[in-house]
Amino acid sequence: MARTKKTAAAAPAEVKEVKEEVKAEVAAVEEAVEAPAKKPAAKKAPAKKAPAKAEKVEAKEEVKEEVKEEVKAAAKAEVFIEFGGVQVSVDEIIKNAKLTVGEDKDVKIYVKPDESKAYIVAGEESVAMDVYFC
Repeated sequence: MARTKKTAAAAPAEVKEVKEEVKAEVAAVEEAVEAPAKKPAAKKAPAKKAPAKAEKVEAKEEVKEEVKEEVKAAAKAEVFIEFGGVQVSVDEIIKNAKLTVGEDKDVKIYVKPDESKAYIVAGEESVAMDVYFC
C-alpha cells in the first residue's frame, strides 16, 4: 500500500469562510424547497374540507330517511270485520284470497259479511270465497 503524504491543514480563516458559504447555500436551498411545498398544501386543504362536510350532511340525511322509513314500517294497523258477534281479520282474508288466485297476482277483494263471502278479482279472473262469520 502506498502511503499518502499529510499536508499542512488549511488555514483556519479559509475553513471558516468555506463553512459559512456552505451554510448559506444550504439555508437558501432549504427555504426554496420548503416555500413551494407549503403553498400548494394550503390551497388543497380547504378543497378537501368542503366535500367532507357535504358528504357528512348527505350521510346524515340518508340516515334520517332510513329512520323515517323504519318508523313507517313499524307503525302497523290491524283491521277486523265483525258480523254476528264474530271477528275476522282483514289480513287473514287477504292471505286466503292470495292463496286462492295465486301469490303473484294483484287482487281486489270485496267482502259481504251478510253472505259470508269475499269476492276476489285478479286481472280478468273473479272468484268467490267463503268467509266464516259463524
